[in-house]
Amino acid sequence: MTESDKFYIVKRPAGNCEILPAQIAQQSPTIIEQWGPYDSAEDAIARRIGLIRAGKCQPK
Repeated sequence: MTESDKFYIVKRPAGNCEILPAQIAQQSPTIIEQWGPYDSAEDAIARRIGLIRAGKCQPK
């Protein structure tokens, strides 16, 4: 699996977390915090839920 096939969870200034492909996550200037890379979007979704429960991210 290449880096372009991976996903990151990124935290925006508003406190929301989004799941982005690696190439977009690396180019975004408004990222406060970043977690990953994850091998699939499903894995990133599961991790995002954990971050919301831990209070590190706000749900949309």
